[in-house]
Amino acid sequence: MNDCALCPLVPAAAGRPDAPPKSGASLLVETLIDQGVEVVFGYPGGAVLPLYDALFSEHRLRHVLVRHEQAAVHAAQGYARTTGKPGVVLVTSGPGMSNTTTGLLDALSDSIPVVCISGQVTTPLIGTNAFQECDAIGIARPVTKWCAQIQQADAVESTVREAFCRATTGRPGPVLVDFPKDLQAAPARPPEQRSVVFVESTPPVPPLADVRAAAACIAKAKRPVFYGGGGLINSGPAACKTFTRLVRHTGAPCTLTLMGLGAFPGSDPQFLGMLGMHGTLEANLAMHQADLIVCVGARFDDRVTGELSGFAPHAKKVHIDIDPASINKLVSVDVGLAGDCAQVLQSLLTAVEHEPIPTGQLDDWWTQIGRWRAQDSLKFAENDQTIVPQQLMRTLQAGLAGKDAIVSTDVGQHQMWAAQHLCFDHPNRWLTSGGAGTMGYGLPAAIGAQIAHPDKTVVCVSGDASILMNIQELSTATQHQAPVKVVLSNNSYMGMVRQWQEFNHGARYSHSYTAALPDFVAVARGFGWAAERVTDPLQLDEAINRCLAHDGPYFLDVAVEPLENCFPMMPSGCAHNRILLEKNRFYETNGRVSLSN
Repeated sequence: MNDCALCPLVPAAAGRPDAPPKSGASLLVETLIDQGVEVVFGYPGGAVLPLYDALFSEHRLRHVLVRHEQAAVHAAQGYARTTGKPGVVLVTSGPGMSNTTTGLLDALSDSIPVVCISGQVTTPLIGTNAFQECDAIGIARPVTKWCAQIQQADAVESTVREAFCRATTGRPGPVLVDFPKDLQAAPARPPEQRSVVFVESTPPVPPLADVRAAAACIAKAKRPVFYGGGGLINSGPAACKTFTRLVRHTGAPCTLTLMGLGAFPGSDPQFLGMLGMHGTLEANLAMHQADLIVCVGARFDDRVTGELSGFAPHAKKVHIDIDPASINKLVSVDVGLAGDCAQVLQSLLTAVEHEPIPTGQLDDWWTQIGRWRAQDSLKFAENDQTIVPQQLMRTLQAGLAGKDAIVSTDVGQHQMWAAQHLCFDHPNRWLTSGGAGTMGYGLPAAIGAQIAHPDKTVVCVSGDASILMNIQELSTATQHQAPVKVVLSNNSYMGMVRQWQEFNHGARYSHSYTAALPDFVAVARGFGWAAERVTDPLQLDEAINRCLAHDGPYFLDVAVEPLENCFPMMPSGCAHNRILLEKNRFYETNGRVSLSN
């Protein structure tokens, strides 16, 4: 992360005193280009038409027309997550702006930089309940890092520059700029001399004494675990590479959150798999038995920690995070290192290299982890008659081998099975909704990633309930020639809702079954996609290969076992030492298996 307090830019020609004034809309477009923006995701409407008119002959910006404003934000998230650049969204006033709130919440929860520009009614009409007026700032404030309304045309450039700085500095996140229609059309000049824009300062650098204290903890630990999250990926490839070097240097095991997958190679023998509610047995039990946890770019989310009172009772804790407010917020730590992951990890690696770890110190720890791994907590039984979801994910993983693909998911059982069974050796290849858990995220996010990487294989793994949330974006992919592949795990249920109803509500499946699913093949073909449905386990391999090999968008509807449950599972209210391997069958930390109702 860089210090954007001054937001240095080459002054635009429009800043010269002799330059003719531009419209506010034209100035905004030029400012976007100055910020390095190449793609905008949006949907036009009355209050934003001057901006769209300014886009009409501007060939330096590509506009991707979505079919719903929520999808515009998710597509911008996919673009941002895979490029490291902020995603940009352009929408109209009223329902156009209000439709973005789910996407903005999602971006805020997962720290994804998005700049959303909303049109607004003309300034004289603000506050009069005019047609398609809404309090954009009031609506956006809870779901953004920062939001502002442009009050005069000459403030366009400084406001947009500040928006980009705030979206990308410190802990990244979404911002919103509300732009009244009359100011879009009004003449505007950028300032002759750009003034300082105050935003978050350069991330703090932790004291060297604290870095050395963390290194000493690592050198002494006999049961350490490195625990990485999405902040590693947000920090950039250098942070992930340094994290990997540090973990390998220590010889310690590593686990990652749902948002952190790919920050450490999934094929590395030191990787224990994902931790948390549907994490592997070895990852969760290692966290429970550890004497040291080094948390990097994660926030001790409840889906990771389980019951806080029983979380890692034997462990010292080191926490590295760019947001000082996140340290000691949920879990008290022994050493807190506030700063950008890449910089802090490099300092920690240097310190650790001067604190040699005795040979054999972790041998007993790896022996114990080997016993947990031997349980093969992700094993499953195939079925000759129906496709089980785990088999679908394993078959997809085999088809993706060697392709360096990008995979997005929606939210639910299919999301957890994908996280468990797909392997990511590099960051920025895994897109999913973590903090907000937004159904409908997967397809538009995949489109945004495909727009950013036209030559890569991009796959959206979805469920039948989730895909219906934003299925209209099939049309977006067709129009913009984005060859996204959708692999649908179709069980006719809201799968995770059904599983919780089975476990916690006496199998009373209250409104979690979809009785009138469409013919997804016909729907997809109607949008111009190639499509097929597969029901036979023996035909799954060939169907996956056809899907991935197709040179355009492809929709593969896979009928899976409808009542399959997702295991392992750390039930709500439990800590890491109570892991369900299957229904009513717990694995205890003492190696015993207990049965429970």
